[in-house]
Amino acid sequence: MNRPGPGNRPPHDLGTRPRGSRMTQDDGDGTIVATPGTDTSAGGTDPGGTGGGAAPLLASRLAPTPPPEPVLVRPRLLRRLDEGATGPLTLVSAPAGWGKTTLLGSWARTVEPAPAWVSVEAGDTGARLWSYLAVALRVAAERAPDPGGPQDRTDPVGPPLPGPGVADQPPRPDQLEGLAAALAAREGPVLLVLDDVHRIADPAALTGLEFLLRHTEGRLRVVAGARTDLPAGLHRLRLAGELTNVGADELAFTDDEVNCLLVAHGVLLPAAAVPRLRARTGGWPAGLRLAALAARDRPDPVRWLEQFGGDQPDVAGYLRAEVLAPLDDAARDALRRGTVADAVRADLVDALTGRCDAERVLTALAAAGGFVDRDDSQPPWYRCHPLLADLLRAELGGLTAEERRDLHRRAAGWYAGHGRPAEALRHLLAAGHWDGATELLVTRWPELVPYDREGAGGPVPAEPPEEEVRRNPELALAAAAERAHAGDPEAAAAQLRRAAGHARSLPVPRRDRFGRLAVALEVTLARLAGDQDEVRRAASRLLATRTPEGSADDPRTGAADDADVRATAGAGLGLAALADGDLRGAAGQFSTALAAAQAAGRPRTELLCASRSALLHAALGELRAAERTAGEALAMPPCQGWSCRTDCAYAHLALAVVALHRGLPDEAQARLALADPAADEPPVAALAALCRAGLLADRGDPAAALRLLSTARDRLAPPPAGDGPPPPGPGGGAGELRAWLLAAEADLRAAHGDLGAARELLTDALARHDDPTEAPAVALARVELRAGDPGAAARVLPPWDGPDAGNWPLPVRLDAGVLDAVLARRAGDARRAGRILERILELAAAEGFRRPFTRAEPGVRDLLAAHLDSGTAHWPTVSDLVRVTEEPPARPDPDPDRALDEPLTERELTILRYLQSILSNVEIAAELSLSVNTVKTHVRNIYRKLDATRRREAVRRARELHLI
Repeated sequence: MNRPGPGNRPPHDLGTRPRGSRMTQDDGDGTIVATPGTDTSAGGTDPGGTGGGAAPLLASRLAPTPPPEPVLVRPRLLRRLDEGATGPLTLVSAPAGWGKTTLLGSWARTVEPAPAWVSVEAGDTGARLWSYLAVALRVAAERAPDPGGPQDRTDPVGPPLPGPGVADQPPRPDQLEGLAAALAAREGPVLLVLDDVHRIADPAALTGLEFLLRHTEGRLRVVAGARTDLPAGLHRLRLAGELTNVGADELAFTDDEVNCLLVAHGVLLPAAAVPRLRARTGGWPAGLRLAALAARDRPDPVRWLEQFGGDQPDVAGYLRAEVLAPLDDAARDALRRGTVADAVRADLVDALTGRCDAERVLTALAAAGGFVDRDDSQPPWYRCHPLLADLLRAELGGLTAEERRDLHRRAAGWYAGHGRPAEALRHLLAAGHWDGATELLVTRWPELVPYDREGAGGPVPAEPPEEEVRRNPELALAAAAERAHAGDPEAAAAQLRRAAGHARSLPVPRRDRFGRLAVALEVTLARLAGDQDEVRRAASRLLATRTPEGSADDPRTGAADDADVRATAGAGLGLAALADGDLRGAAGQFSTALAAAQAAGRPRTELLCASRSALLHAALGELRAAERTAGEALAMPPCQGWSCRTDCAYAHLALAVVALHRGLPDEAQARLALADPAADEPPVAALAALCRAGLLADRGDPAAALRLLSTARDRLAPPPAGDGPPPPGPGGGAGELRAWLLAAEADLRAAHGDLGAARELLTDALARHDDPTEAPAVALARVELRAGDPGAAARVLPPWDGPDAGNWPLPVRLDAGVLDAVLARRAGDARRAGRILERILELAAAEGFRRPFTRAEPGVRDLLAAHLDSGTAHWPTVSDLVRVTEEPPARPDPDPDRALDEPLTERELTILRYLQSILSNVEIAAELSLSVNTVKTHVRNIYRKLDATRRREAVRRARELHLI
């Protein structure tokens, strides 16, 4: 077989392709037409079905199904099948409408010689299936005469197998052995495409195929399409690592493919609308094709596609027939009732249905993939495909109003009992349980404050009626809190005004409580609007409502209420300070708020404060506190499943910074891969950029590091105009971050020979006096030392051990101390150099720092070696540092011929970054919410493309190519 590849197949381009002709001729009624000298029946029976009582074989089942027009060629998937076809079995598995048959047909038409093709039909017995398999294999073998086989062979695939109507069982062992021997003797492999394998009712029908795959020396290679997982007879191949699995996550359309499909259908969308349509459809091929077909007949296709959903008649009909109809009543009811929430757990569905079988039902639905996704938390959460969720929610309309209210009450009870009061509030409002919603607001209001917009999906509840709000204005506050948590500040503000309009009717004690809750919402709305000054003013007003002594008229006041107020106001002030780049101010606020949240027993607020505190500890060099606090944050119950990923990302970023400073680059890279959700805020993006740039610089890619630093600086607020002082606050606003970014950029430029640009960058910044000067001054001293002027370096180096230096970030202080020791040794004062270095080692050891000693600074290794000889209390550490600094840093590979012949996909690049860590494939799959088998497949592809045989070798090769 001439397997398609870069050298003998035109490159796969996105576009359309005309339908190919069928491989097999037919006589007009769908039966195979025999040609002279060719036995097309399975075992010598009459192909037309006129002799021996055998049923005819249909040509349509031995050729790819003509694809729907226009055909979209998807190169990335064709390459995946090319890769899979080098092994014994490739399984394309996904539910209906994910494009399995279209993909297999498109691929089969590109392979030369054409593979054998068999479409399985419902009701096929083992004998019937093998009749088609025998014919298909024989025809495929005859298309590709074996150059190494006997020239007079009349049967290239062995002795005949039983034909339809001749045998009641699949082939006998002797027949299979003959076929296996004939295939094994061939010079090249024979490809077999087996479509719709899920239709095989009798697993024993595939035992013969499994036998052939084991005994043909790799000459038989099967590419199968199925709606279910691997058939029972073939699971041994998975255990042996010989299975390539292409699932719904890979079959889903990318943004580029969605755009190409729309263009092929004559539908043009604005660039920004394409990702929204892909997200709305989950990349489901059938849904996208239905959307494109309908949109081209609409006068305003853009607006129509914005409203496209699973309740559209064509989509609903397809989903009912192909997805819901095969389900039993329990599974369908579990899905339907579960759509009252954005994501569900099995015990939540049990609460909604009143049964106890949800675990079985959801596990089975998620195993098929495509329409129910499962994460890898314990216990797992499940999320329904958005279009299917639309349809199921529409079906909920068939319930009575009381049944729907009961469903929401059940959901509210579950969420309230599992630490998710915001979701509970949404369902109480949807159920019209006004007193319950108000009570939840009053007792759990600090946990209703939104800090990110995760987990805010689900149906929007109706506004409370006016008469209920007039009776109880706090009900409108509850509606405002729900809308704020859902990320709709306009609606929340409207409800807040509505509540304020009726507040005068409340008695005095309740009026005071109302004022406190209203001001807490004002803090939230100011933060959602990005108005940090208003956040501070509202937080001050909230703190003014404190009642530490309590009130006899309202038992909810007192110490608990005081802690709630301090936690909520402190969290808001901390977020405002962090948004302004005031790291020390934010750290102080979060520390105070964290203690208050712990005292009040508010885990959601506690998680927010702990995750941010961990990052700020790391940024300021307090590594042990950062490590401890980040670990505590990640262990908190709210940091599980699909919720709170932004908070968890802050903790992961903190651990990445810790790992960088401790000389653990692989761990730092793995943590950075989990920190992306936190990088929306410019100050946090700056800290992430500093960490990434350090890793890139260490791996010999200064250009990429400089780009990161420059982008991060551009995102920060600009310095104040003129020569005025820096912004108020201990940290100087975003100025400290700007100073760190600028110093890192100058270090990079100087380290790679551009001393003039580095010096100019730093001297300009120091002359403006608009940002803190410690980090730029240390960087300038390093530049002067590299330029060969230790005197100039000593003059600009700030006093790292002076009275003010204790307030510096510890990384800056350590860098300055190491540089001071190097300068002392260069000046001939070895005794002073030793004293300085011993002091720096003591400061570094307290937090576990290694990076200030391992970077390629001038003279550091000689300084360490001399200190080792003269004696030190840190002998093991210094000895190890001397050994490490002897290893040459990685440098760019100048050989362009070593570039990859086949680039890594986006998903492979993501998994490649994880391969640097100590995480196993199972743990990587859990982090990315993928199956373990999918991760293993990607890892094999990474090894092949990088010409590596094990993880460490692949990581080394990737670093040489600057892929990581």
